[in-house]
Amino acid sequence: MNTKLAGDKSYQRQLFFKRYGIVFIMIGMILLLTFTTKNFLSYNNILNVLSTISINGCIALGMCIVITAGGIDLTVGALLAWGSIVAGLVLQSTESIALACLAAVITSALMGLLTGLMIAQFNLFPFVATLAMQLVVRGLATALSGGASFPIAVSAFTKIGLGKVFNVIPIPAVILLALIIIAYILMHWTKFGRYVYAIGGNKNAAVASGVNVYWVTVWTYVISGLFTGISSLIMTAKINASQPNIGVGYETDAIAACVIGGTSFAGGVSTIPGTVVGIIIIGLIYNGMNLIGVQSYWQTVCKGLLIVLAVLLDKAVNKKR
Repeated sequence: MNTKLAGDKSYQRQLFFKRYGIVFIMIGMILLLTFTTKNFLSYNNILNVLSTISINGCIALGMCIVITAGGIDLTVGALLAWGSIVAGLVLQSTESIALACLAAVITSALMGLLTGLMIAQFNLFPFVATLAMQLVVRGLATALSGGASFPIAVSAFTKIGLGKVFNVIPIPAVILLALIIIAYILMHWTKFGRYVYAIGGNKNAAVASGVNVYWVTVWTYVISGLFTGISSLIMTAKINASQPNIGVGYETDAIAACVIGGTSFAGGVSTIPGTVVGIIIIGLIYNGMNLIGVQSYWQTVCKGLLIVLAVLLDKAVNKKR
């Protein structure tokens, strides 16, 4: 009896750590940076963190949905460049901010649709298919721009990346919050979300249960493309220029945020709140290292090691009992 109780308590501790351990890590990082740096809690730095994490955050939310379904999306970095070029070209010809935003987001979603169809129709490995599409999309963005960067013609467009709501909250943070709510509803309150978890957990069982695996898989990539298209608008507005070479390596930041937040590479395990915590942790790492004065190449090393540790933690926490 005592052994059973001890086992139950051990399981409860494991479950508690699985659910909330990452939150304590985030709190620990905030406390560490508060006491080791001078400007971490300053108003300007907090606004900078909120604005910076919005770019990776929008991408990571879409990535979380794809990974939960058992896939991966390596096109997101290239889609940042694609959306940036499309928005810039539309603004040059029409100066319509609304049309530029729609063009960037819709075409990015269409790229996601094409990727999803390739994977679902031909049963390609997501890693291979998205790696190939990454090259295609990056090449198309470079071809459209002629390989050159160009400034945004409409200065009001920069408000998307640099503006503030009520002159207090950065607009990128508001956009990220809206996408968090949308992603949470999709994944935790809708039939689509249940299907995504079912496919990632056991694809064959999902098929046997009547889940339309084909179109659910396709839609995960469409959503990822759409969210990345929104992120491309924020990034383009922040730098006030369209550039075909932006977004390199951003897929690793998004994957890191997902895995740190508890999303399993095996599929079927994730939470949107956990991914949000992962997004914040990645932002804290970059911001903290910048405040301390760590060189960018060491930041990259730390990010890689962090992904390895997160994957090892995922294997340890989600192993079969």
